[in-house]
Amino acid sequence: MASRIEHRATFPASVADVVAAQSDEAALRARLDEIGGVGAALEDHAVDGDEVRYTLVQGVPADKLPSVAQKFVSGDLMVRREHTWNGAEGTIRAQVDGIPGEITGTVSVEPGGDASAQQVTRGEVTVKIPLVGGKLEGLIAEQVTTLLEREADFTTSWLARS
Repeated sequence: MASRIEHRATFPASVADVVAAQSDEAALRARLDEIGGVGAALEDHAVDGDEVRYTLVQGVPADKLPSVAQKFVSGDLMVRREHTWNGAEGTIRAQVDGIPGEITGTVSVEPGGDASAQQVTRGEVTVKIPLVGGKLEGLIAEQVTTLLEREADFTTSWLARS
Protein backbone atom coordinates (compact mmCIF):
# COMPACT_ATOMS: atom_id res chain seq x y z
CA MET A 1 0.00 0.00 0.00
CA ALA A 2 1.34 3.44 -0.95
CA SER A 3 1.96 6.32 1.47
CA ARG A 4 0.52 9.64 0.37
CA ILE A 5 2.24 13.01 0.33
CA GLU A 6 0.58 16.43 0.19
CA HIS A 7 2.42 19.71 0.56
CA ARG A 8 1.22 23.29 0.11
CA ALA A 9 3.32 26.42 -0.02
CA THR A 10 2.32 30.03 -0.59
CA PHE A 11 4.72 32.48 -2.19
CA PRO A 12 4.51 36.31 -2.42
CA ALA A 13 4.86 36.27 -6.21
CA SER A 14 2.98 35.64 -9.43
CA VAL A 15 2.30 32.15 -10.78
CA ALA A 16 4.79 32.77 -13.61
CA ASP A 17 7.53 33.86 -11.17
CA VAL A 18 6.97 30.81 -8.94
CA VAL A 19 7.06 28.42 -11.90
CA ALA A 20 10.27 30.06 -13.09
CA ALA A 21 11.80 29.74 -9.61
CA GLN A 22 10.90 26.04 -9.64
CA SER A 23 12.13 25.26 -13.15
CA ASP A 24 14.79 27.79 -14.19
CA GLU A 25 18.23 26.23 -14.57
CA ALA A 26 20.02 28.91 -12.51
CA ALA A 27 17.44 28.61 -9.70
CA LEU A 28 17.75 24.81 -9.68
CA ARG A 29 21.55 24.94 -9.52
CA ALA A 30 21.44 27.48 -6.68
CA ARG A 31 18.88 25.34 -4.80
CA LEU A 32 21.05 22.24 -5.19
CA ASP A 33 24.11 24.18 -3.98
CA GLU A 34 22.23 25.25 -0.86
CA ILE A 35 20.17 22.16 0.07
CA GLY A 36 21.08 19.42 -2.41
CA GLY A 37 22.90 17.00 -0.14
CA VAL A 38 25.56 14.43 -1.06
CA GLY A 39 26.36 14.20 -4.78
CA ALA A 40 23.72 16.79 -5.72
CA ALA A 41 23.55 17.45 -9.45
CA LEU A 42 21.33 18.78 -12.18
CA GLU A 43 21.74 15.94 -14.69
CA ASP A 44 19.82 17.57 -17.49
CA HIS A 45 17.61 20.57 -18.22
CA ALA A 46 15.62 21.17 -21.41
CA VAL A 47 13.09 23.82 -22.41
CA ASP A 48 10.68 23.41 -25.33
CA GLY A 49 8.07 26.16 -25.41
CA ASP A 50 6.00 25.92 -22.20
CA GLU A 51 7.51 22.53 -21.33
CA VAL A 52 10.51 22.28 -19.03
CA ARG A 53 12.10 18.90 -18.23
CA TYR A 54 14.92 18.29 -15.80
CA THR A 55 16.47 15.59 -13.64
CA LEU A 56 17.87 16.24 -10.18
CA VAL A 57 20.06 13.86 -8.20
CA GLN A 58 20.26 14.35 -4.45
CA GLY A 59 21.82 12.25 -1.71
CA VAL A 60 21.28 11.58 1.96
CA PRO A 61 24.39 10.52 3.91
CA ALA A 62 24.22 6.91 5.12
CA ASP A 63 24.72 7.97 8.74
CA LYS A 64 21.58 10.15 8.57
CA LEU A 65 19.34 7.25 7.46
CA PRO A 66 17.03 5.42 9.87
CA SER A 67 18.35 1.95 10.77
CA VAL A 68 15.58 0.18 8.83
CA ALA A 69 16.67 1.99 5.64
CA GLN A 70 20.37 1.26 6.25
CA LYS A 71 19.59 -2.46 5.92
CA PHE A 72 18.58 -1.99 2.27
CA VAL A 73 21.01 0.66 1.09
CA SER A 74 24.77 0.31 1.04
CA GLY A 75 26.32 3.73 1.41
CA ASP A 76 24.58 7.03 0.83
CA LEU A 77 20.95 7.09 -0.31
CA MET A 78 20.71 8.61 -3.79
CA VAL A 79 17.42 9.94 -5.14
CA ARG A 80 16.86 10.69 -8.84
CA ARG A 81 13.93 13.06 -9.52
CA GLU A 82 12.54 13.61 -13.01
CA HIS A 83 10.38 16.72 -13.34
CA THR A 84 8.25 17.88 -16.24
CA TRP A 85 6.49 21.25 -16.18
CA ASN A 86 3.83 22.23 -18.73
CA GLY A 87 2.98 25.81 -17.90
CA ALA A 88 1.92 25.92 -14.23
CA GLU A 89 1.40 22.15 -13.86
CA GLY A 90 3.89 19.36 -13.63
CA THR A 91 4.67 15.76 -12.87
CA ILE A 92 7.37 14.22 -10.74
CA ARG A 93 8.80 10.73 -10.77
CA ALA A 94 11.57 9.74 -8.39
CA GLN A 95 13.48 6.59 -7.66
CA VAL A 96 15.66 5.79 -4.68
CA ASP A 97 18.74 3.75 -5.59
CA GLY A 98 18.73 0.36 -3.92
CA ILE A 99 15.06 0.42 -2.92
CA PRO A 100 12.50 -1.19 -5.23
CA GLY A 101 9.68 1.27 -5.70
CA GLU A 102 9.10 4.85 -6.68
CA ILE A 103 7.71 8.23 -5.78
CA THR A 104 5.21 9.78 -8.18
CA GLY A 105 3.41 13.06 -7.96
CA THR A 106 1.87 16.13 -9.48
CA VAL A 107 2.52 19.77 -8.79
CA SER A 108 0.51 22.86 -9.67
CA VAL A 109 0.88 26.56 -9.06
CA GLU A 110 -2.32 28.60 -8.83
CA PRO A 111 -3.10 32.23 -8.07
CA GLY A 112 -3.58 32.94 -4.38
CA GLY A 113 -4.96 36.00 -2.70
CA ASP A 114 -3.14 39.32 -2.41
CA ALA A 115 -0.67 38.90 -5.30
CA SER A 116 0.51 35.50 -4.17
CA ALA A 117 0.66 32.04 -5.67
CA GLN A 118 0.08 28.67 -4.06
CA GLN A 119 1.99 25.56 -5.02
CA VAL A 120 0.36 22.22 -4.29
CA THR A 121 2.33 18.99 -4.51
CA ARG A 122 0.56 15.64 -4.21
CA GLY A 123 2.13 12.24 -4.54
CA GLU A 124 2.63 8.79 -3.24
CA VAL A 125 5.51 6.58 -2.23
CA THR A 126 5.48 2.89 -3.11
CA VAL A 127 8.10 0.46 -1.79
CA LYS A 128 7.92 -3.13 -2.93
CA ILE A 129 9.59 -4.98 -0.05
CA PRO A 130 7.49 -7.51 1.85
CA LEU A 131 6.91 -6.82 5.55
CA VAL A 132 8.91 -3.56 5.78
CA GLY A 133 7.72 -1.75 2.63
CA GLY A 134 5.02 0.17 4.49
CA LYS A 135 7.47 1.35 7.14
CA LEU A 136 9.96 2.48 4.49
CA GLU A 137 7.17 4.25 2.58
CA GLY A 138 6.29 6.23 5.69
CA LEU A 139 9.93 7.17 6.32
CA ILE A 140 10.45 8.23 2.71
CA ALA A 141 7.19 10.22 2.67
CA GLU A 142 8.33 12.04 5.82
CA GLN A 143 11.73 12.84 4.27
CA VAL A 144 10.11 14.04 1.03
CA THR A 145 7.79 16.36 2.97
CA THR A 146 10.77 17.78 4.86
CA LEU A 147 12.62 18.31 1.57
CA LEU A 148 9.57 20.07 0.06
CA GLU A 149 9.52 22.42 3.07
CA ARG A 150 13.21 23.22 2.62
CA GLU A 151 12.70 23.78 -1.11
CA ALA A 152 9.75 26.10 -0.40
CA ASP A 153 11.93 28.11 2.00
CA PHE A 154 14.63 28.34 -0.66
CA THR A 155 12.07 29.42 -3.29
CA THR A 156 10.79 32.19 -1.01
CA SER A 157 14.37 33.40 -0.56
CA TRP A 158 15.10 33.11 -4.31
CA LEU A 159 11.99 35.13 -5.19
CA ALA A 160 12.97 37.84 -2.72
CA ARG A 161 16.40 38.13 -4.39
CA SER A 162 14.98 38.28 -7.92
